[in-house]
Amino acid sequence: MQRVVVLGTGGTIAGVAQAGMAEGRYQAGVLPVDALLAGRRLPEGWQASAEQVVAIDSKDLTWAHWQALAAALARHLAEPDVGGVVVTHGTDTVEETACLLDVLHDQRRPVVLTAAMRPATAADADGPANLEQALAAVASLAAAGLGGIWVAVHGRLWRARDVRKAHSHAIDAFDGGGAAPAALWDEAGGWQAAENWGARAEQPPLWHWLARQTPPRVACVFSHADADGWLVHAALAASQPDAPLKGLVVACTGHGTVHEALEAALKDAQAQGVTIWRSTRVARGGVMPADDAPWPATGGLTVGQTRVALTLQLLAPPQRPDVLAYLMAG
Repeated sequence: MQRVVVLGTGGTIAGVAQAGMAEGRYQAGVLPVDALLAGRRLPEGWQASAEQVVAIDSKDLTWAHWQALAAALARHLAEPDVGGVVVTHGTDTVEETACLLDVLHDQRRPVVLTAAMRPATAADADGPANLEQALAAVASLAAAGLGGIWVAVHGRLWRARDVRKAHSHAIDAFDGGGAAPAALWDEAGGWQAAENWGARAEQPPLWHWLARQTPPRVACVFSHADADGWLVHAALAASQPDAPLKGLVVACTGHGTVHEALEAALKDAQAQGVTIWRSTRVARGGVMPADDAPWPATGGLTVGQTRVALTLQLLAPPQRPDVLAYLMAG
């Protein structure tokens, strides 16, 4: 008998519509994780336990919340009978949390994040099915000898670096930015691996390392028609000695292009010691590296994932000297 631990962080999957709320409105993160787990079907040969780590709307995630989640993962993954972990999460920032955990994890056992687009009290609540699929994903991955960080939503299992929220309100809200899912949920109620099913090589874990870190200030700016450098120069002017601006992620147009006026301001920031990375505001395709580009491109990572990666890169995690290369190669 193996055990799966379900860690709750809140989100819509734990959301409740209260009396008097307008249609479609609800409060995220109300139901405790043991209530979400009650009555859920477990894979054969598995038992479950639960812990509430935080209870928030994931749009309000902070570095402290990530540290609390990392501490809980470190504690439970050290228990010999734990075969894997499920994390219930909000959809808005699940791709960022998955990216962060992917860098920290030792890849030995599976950690599967799941979420929901409808609150638990909705007639069409998708959380129960997503949670059962996440539990089954842990069992399937463990049986295949695979660890790593995954996201299971709406019958698709995504690798951490690929997943992103692609629709603002549809139940089927996630895709891979052009990448295929690692596995699909079949009609018989099990996961069928796709051709790219796989996992990373084992690495030393960095859960406890995260607890000692204070994140540098990293911001995001968008390139667009009629752009200028006002926001960049304002950020530089507001930078304080105790919390200086250390990084900027540019959500570029197209395949990593930047308005000339914004580019000039970014070069000013670079001259003052700010690290610049390029992502894209385009939904699919990402930004591939180019020898003549002024700043590194971040492949298929979203803007939010790129900000996480740059923050970690500036912290120089041990055994992960090049965070961007690590994520892009996974």
